[in-house]
Amino acid sequence: MGSAQQLHLGVALDGAGQHPAAWRVSDVRPSALFTAAHYLAHAKLAEAASLDFVTLDDTLALQPGGEEVVRGRLDALLTFAAIAPVTSGIGLVPTVTTTHTEPFHISTAVASLDFASRGRAGVLAVPSRTEAEVAHFGRRTLPSEVDAEAENAEVVDVIARLWDSWEDGAIIRDEPTGRFIDREKLHYVDFEGRFFSVKGPSITPRPPQGHPVVAVYGDSPYAHGADVVLVDEIRGARERFPDAKLLAGLSIVLAETEQAAIDRRRALEAYAPFPPGPSFTGTPADLATELLRLAASNGLDGFHIRPAVLPDDLALFTAETVPALQAADVFRQSYTGATLRDHLGLGVAANQYAEA
Repeated sequence: MGSAQQLHLGVALDGAGQHPAAWRVSDVRPSALFTAAHYLAHAKLAEAASLDFVTLDDTLALQPGGEEVVRGRLDALLTFAAIAPVTSGIGLVPTVTTTHTEPFHISTAVASLDFASRGRAGVLAVPSRTEAEVAHFGRRTLPSEVDAEAENAEVVDVIARLWDSWEDGAIIRDEPTGRFIDREKLHYVDFEGRFFSVKGPSITPRPPQGHPVVAVYGDSPYAHGADVVLVDEIRGARERFPDAKLLAGLSIVLAETEQAAIDRRRALEAYAPFPPGPSFTGTPADLATELLRLAASNGLDGFHIRPAVLPDDLALFTAETVPALQAADVFRQSYTGATLRDHLGLGVAANQYAEA
């Protein structure tokens, strides 16, 4: 690699694509959306291009809309756990709803994904803000937006403490003394917060990365402290999040000519409006130029790409946009590390309970 700033690239693998009418034009059969094979095939495309990670959206409620939109989904974390053993380089970052889920469960599930993927796990921590999700559980009232975001931040804090509750050398398997673990290297977290009280230690040993990568959306006032912040509002984002890896969300509609891309977008919009947020419509080469411009002018570390239609837009992005970025020496030619933290240049996660 040269001296140019290296971009980080993640891609969303949601359903048939980002656009709500994607299922009407995609070659993917609707029944395939409920198979791990669908997500594996697209994760393999991303992996072949040496992308940093893939994401999969999830909530605790059905997608809004009527008969004309895809409704229903697989559990994001379990789906990525299924494809983890048959991928080798791509990072796996499922969305996990934090509002109705105990941090102890999140910590062990994400740690298990890290073991299954041999150090390529992350988690996109997202709060719940809908009455529909509250009604599924019946244990609480709908939190305010501020309280939901504050609780999300507390979950992020607690899961890191639980990952640290086992030191790296806790498992000793000392047959002569009959000790499997070194009890001195297991720690109570003894967390007392506004929303949770957690004793610890975790039931799952410290995951391969120490801390799987934690991502949040940048519209939260509590987003500080995450490893990766995903933003749609690019202006001023670097000033708001000076220490995180900052990736801008961008929906894409691609074709070999600009007019063909415009025609594809119009065909989708004839069925339903394009989702809000930044988007690009054009050729793969022009997208590479635009990514370079946006990154340079806004201090971005990379992009969270949302293909409008799968596999069409992902295939063009990996086959043509990524090689253009590689030719410009701003994206890796191949993976140089084994873990998602390696891909993102995050370094080794320190254990807050281990002695110096």
